[in-house]
Amino acid sequence: MPTEIADEIEKWLARGATVLSLVSNGHIMGALALEDEVRPESVEAVHALHEEEVRVVMITGDAREVAEAVAADLGVDEVMAEVLPEDKADAVAGLQGRGLQVAMVGDGVNDAPALARADVGIAIGAGTDVAIESAGVVLVSDDPRGVVSIRRLSEASYRKMVQNLGWAVGYNVVAIPLAAGVFAWAGLVLPPAVGALAMSISTIVVAVNAMLLRRLDLRPAPVAADHIGPERVGEPTGGAT
Repeated sequence: MPTEIADEIEKWLARGATVLSLVSNGHIMGALALEDEVRPESVEAVHALHEEEVRVVMITGDAREVAEAVAADLGVDEVMAEVLPEDKADAVAGLQGRGLQVAMVGDGVNDAPALARADVGIAIGAGTDVAIESAGVVLVSDDPRGVVSIRRLSEASYRKMVQNLGWAVGYNVVAIPLAAGVFAWAGLVLPPAVGALAMSISTIVVAVNAMLLRRLDLRPAPVAADHIGPERVGEPTGGAT
């Protein structure tokens, strides 16, 4: 076997790839590596989560070589490989034991216990019924970037809740005492009719503020073709002849 072919095969095997050899007259003339494809959307999702300072952990039953190769392509922070199906929930519990809040994303029957154990279980819409029933959130599509959209929607909803709560509390603290005549001794009196009108305005403001969530654009940006690099995972990574 030529040295250059042997060197390439060693690299591919280290990634957990399946290597096919082209043999002629008992001699290896070339080789081809096959790997599972890493979706560009997954690279985008991990990159977006990192921008929001979210730690990404991969929990998989695949061999460590394969898991680490995929994690390197994705930029995953931590890899838990060769995890048995019944141990995935324990892996999630271990992360929680480190003081982390865990959002688990899965689509298979084996992911159901982990989805139920996580602080937030997110099921892929194209996954199994068991996974969907075990999760608290279900993605309509199989695009992993939907996880980022869920997080952004949750943060925006929480901000609106705090804003509306602040407005309602502010109204009650100021308007109600004035309408009740608490500050009448200082000449500050709010007629009951004006107080009722202010209450109606407060309700409208809260409703309009909540409706502004509709302006939030959660559509993922187009995938950049150069995120994975020249050697796309899932396509032949090259051959030596």
